[in-house]
Amino acid sequence: MQGTRERIGWHLLAAALVAAMISILPAAAGAASMETLLMPGKLTRAHAKLESNCAACHDRAHPKRQTALCLGCHQQVAADIRDRRGYHGHLAGAGSGECRACHTEHKGRGADIVQLSRAAFDHRLTGFPLTGAHAALPCSQCHSPHRAWRDAPQACRQCHRRDDVHHGQFRRDCGSCHSTRRWSDARFDHRSTRFALTGAHATLACNACHLGGRYAGAPTHCAGCHATDDVHRGSRGEDCGACHVTRRWRTARFDHAKETGFALRGVHAKIDCSACHTSGDDHAKIPKDCAGCHRADDAHAGRFGPRCEDCHGNERWRVSSYDHAARDHFALLGAHAKLACDACHTAPTATQRLPKDCIGCHRGIDPHGGHLHGECSACHGQTSWRRNVVFDHDLTDYPLLGMHRLATCAQCHATMRFAGAPRHCDACHARNDVHHGGLGHQCSSCHTPNGWGLWTFDHDTQTHFALRGAHAKLACAACHQAPLGVQATPSDCASCHAKDDRHRGQFGRDCGRCHTEDSWQGASLQ
Repeated sequence: MQGTRERIGWHLLAAALVAAMISILPAAAGAASMETLLMPGKLTRAHAKLESNCAACHDRAHPKRQTALCLGCHQQVAADIRDRRGYHGHLAGAGSGECRACHTEHKGRGADIVQLSRAAFDHRLTGFPLTGAHAALPCSQCHSPHRAWRDAPQACRQCHRRDDVHHGQFRRDCGSCHSTRRWSDARFDHRSTRFALTGAHATLACNACHLGGRYAGAPTHCAGCHATDDVHRGSRGEDCGACHVTRRWRTARFDHAKETGFALRGVHAKIDCSACHTSGDDHAKIPKDCAGCHRADDAHAGRFGPRCEDCHGNERWRVSSYDHAARDHFALLGAHAKLACDACHTAPTATQRLPKDCIGCHRGIDPHGGHLHGECSACHGQTSWRRNVVFDHDLTDYPLLGMHRLATCAQCHATMRFAGAPRHCDACHARNDVHHGGLGHQCSSCHTPNGWGLWTFDHDTQTHFALRGAHAKLACAACHQAPLGVQATPSDCASCHAKDDRHRGQFGRDCGRCHTEDSWQGASLQ
């Protein structure tokens, strides 16, 4: 009972004080309502004009009607909630939540009543999800600072009119052909026109046929586009498709054996018509024997007669039946077997005698400059100079380990004399030393020959800064921006994260008081 009497007494005292304040206020203040005098704080600039009319936002008889009063002014938001559209219409509590749960007032003129977090905002709730290239754009790219966020354009043409290479020729929405990932990802089905794209046509860019970006009136017959490519110069008419296919020009269906009596086999079946029909007139008579066409290519200068087919085939000039080992006592093995005859026989065979030892032919390309004695075959094979080298570097006092086994000889032996090559790491890898000599010359203290990325440095035990949380996932250069050993790397939070400090230094440099090393989000005051 005593506590009740005390509370009643305090209430009466408060009422008396309020009455006394009203009685001594000047005339202008006396006109203000009791609610205005007792409001907890100034309204934001957007609502400042309502400050003298509390009933505009508060119903004293029904306090829970505040949301209805808000929506009475913000009719566009009310319509979004009613029709389940836009940002407010897609919220989980749309229609049942209260506006003040997110938008609090009486915090002062400069208060942020919207409290929009751009980083955490889920654009899918607006009915316009950001996909593809849209997801990487800054908000200001679409949202003008002089217009409401909800008034941002949503139709492709509203933003991309200047990017329209079709210049308005297509009236359909851009999204019917293009994706948000990039403009070049077009899905237009050319079969919907009267000209289906097959073969090489299917891989062409649109402007290869639609010159200047004009899509109406493009030619649909071969000669309309390929008149300049016609090696027949119009002698066979405009219907190129009678012989050629869209896959490529060289694939022709002309039956050469039936029409001319000369079957095209081997390489002959693959070469262009103009290679033989040099005049451009396909009806002109041309020779049918080898020498008739290949006299200028005859490396034997006619010494073996016109019957090239006795040794050569239609597939290639390289001899198919000549037994070099039996006739010349020099078997053609490895790379020698792939060479053309004139690669070695540079003069008529009747007058030229070729050496049979390696250096006799390869002296000019000897990378060792004659400083290594003995036969080249002691180390090299006939398949390749660089492959199947039988020299065993492990027999030297510098065995090749890890990635060193993949290096070519010239990478370490600059003179190819194989003497005086450096032995310690930085002699060869100084340019790759990200520490710029700050950690000495013994790279092997941390690195292995298997690769620079395979190192054994333990940051937790070998330094005074253990890497945990998000720090453990960073690349070294993210923190060590200066050469190690030249400039000490700071270990306090603010030295690296000052630019990320949204408090602008108000809470000091020890970010760890509230934040963890796992993420800036989810801070807790300890």
